[in-house]
Amino acid sequence: MKKSFSILIVLLTLLSAQSVFASSEGVPLDRAPDRANSLPALQRGARLFVNYCLNCHAAASMRYNRLREIGLTDEQIKENLLFTGEKVGDLMQNAMSPKDAKNWFGVIPPDLSVIARARGVDWLYTYLRSYYRDDSRATGWNNLVFDSVAMPHVLWELQGQRTAVFEKIKDPHDPNKVAVEVKFQSLTPGLLKPIEYDEAVADLVSFLSWMGEPAQHTRRRLGVWVLLYIGVFFVLAWCLSASYWRDIK
Repeated sequence: MKKSFSILIVLLTLLSAQSVFASSEGVPLDRAPDRANSLPALQRGARLFVNYCLNCHAAASMRYNRLREIGLTDEQIKENLLFTGEKVGDLMQNAMSPKDAKNWFGVIPPDLSVIARARGVDWLYTYLRSYYRDDSRATGWNNLVFDSVAMPHVLWELQGQRTAVFEKIKDPHDPNKVAVEVKFQSLTPGLLKPIEYDEAVADLVSFLSWMGEPAQHTRRRLGVWVLLYIGVFFVLAWCLSASYWRDIK
């Protein structure tokens, strides 16, 4: 029993070390604000998604009428989120054809139905706040998190335009190690202040997270009761086992 417990501790330690190592690679990710329980934030995120993302990206696993679950009525969906004759029960398809997308961007924009589950909310939050002007790119934009990204900065009107300055800094304790520090310089201001833009991105990422699993809140709530049941059952099983083996030598 003690040997098995020791092996379990070692495995958990190795997994934890691997997680820390993986998170330390590449650009450090900023933690996305958790607004999963805020209906106003999810509604604002839905509006941003429809206005800025749905032109190129689809969300073919989501229907407009599921937005009722974040507090929107059918009338609100029709008036604010439907622009090209879609119906409330339709799937959230994009208006761009795959052929046009291939010609314009070189790749077909991915479906965003489960992008938050695939990439992670922290990655999305950092990615949408890491664009900068790069004249060497066909779109004129690049991204710190996703270098040489094909997608232009669709939220540039909100954030404004900026450039990135890369500075190499030598480690004073080891001259062979060189770190790269990135500083952004504003070129033109956006419609939103920097803190307001971060808030808007947090809303958008929260909506993408909800869209990837609309039932996640129910799952988490039920998960707590399941774990409590397992805990009570474990105590009863342990007491039964101790009583059974008490008289056996």
